[in-house]
Amino acid sequence: MRKLIIATAAAFALAGVAACESQADKTAEVQADALEEQAAAAPTEAAETALNEKADAIEQQAGNADGGMTTENTPNTSPSTANPSH
Repeated sequence: MRKLIIATAAAFALAGVAACESQADKTAEVQADALEEQAAAAPTEAAETALNEKADAIEQQAGNADGGMTTENTPNTSPSTANPSH
């Protein structure tokens, strides 16, 4: 019985997480992914950084569109700034 309750609670928690992702979040993620692919193929470091920053901004705006629920945990995906020692 206890395992059933835990499993049910976990299922509801996962359903809640899935429901939090709005259409704006999904669209922003697709756009950001496309920019990140372009960044990976960019001919210069400056172009790569600019494209990654644009992708981050799109993801950040989507976080703001849902009331800021995802704004604080938006990752910085720029390889240029993620590991500054290289």
